Amino acid sequence: MTRVLSLLQSTIGKKVVMAASGAILFGYVIGHLLGNLQVYVPDGGARINAYAAFLHASPGILWGTRVVLLLAVTLHVLTAVQLHTINSAARPVAYDVRGWRGSAGYASRTMMWSGPIIGLFIVYHLLHFTLGNIHPDFVELDVHHNVTVGFQDPLVAGAYIVAMIALGLHLYHGAWSMFQSVGINHPRYNNWLRAFAVVISTFITLGNVSIPVAVLTGLVQ
Repeated sequence: MTRVLSLLQSTIGKKVVMAASGAILFGYVIGHLLGNLQVYVPDGGARINAYAAFLHASPGILWGTRVVLLLAVTLHVLTAVQLHTINSAARPVAYDVRGWRGSAGYASRTMMWSGPIIGLFIVYHLLHFTLGNIHPDFVELDVHHNVTVGFQDPLVAGAYIVAMIALGLHLYHGAWSMFQSVGINHPRYNNWLRAFAVVISTFITLGNVSIPVAVLTGLVQ
């Protein structure tokens, strides 16, 4: 136990916790997207509504997932703040000339603002599609109706699209950093790992963005 606590208090340990919590959230995002893509099934929304009904009829699965997600988000944000504080303390004086190398590309430079954007989006998303407080015509468990009505407002759809682009950038750098944090780093397969991060983050971004776009264009009605 002492060794575990010592590891968690170290920078390496915090990076491992951040990678593990990020992996959990990454897996949830993929599963959530696959569930949402059922909106494209041409059955009037029966498939995606049945999916929602199944989840609500399984409180063990629903609340178990929510507890795990809440814990993962808490650990992810906490370790991110701690690592940022450690890095800032290690370099109290900024560089005269800032250079970006290796994995520190555009996505990595936006991590500190994409994270808060995603956090605000999650709150908005819950109020919009889960609780229905800010939805113009919310119907409990009628996901297809809520999605098609909710995204008819261009401002709402635009906000979702911006948030999904921020999520994609965050996931790209997060996936790449996750491999580095757990020691999966070698010139022989780093290009494959980076390609995986690009492909999976692009798939998630395009999949999520496609739904509000499909509603706005009338593809999904």
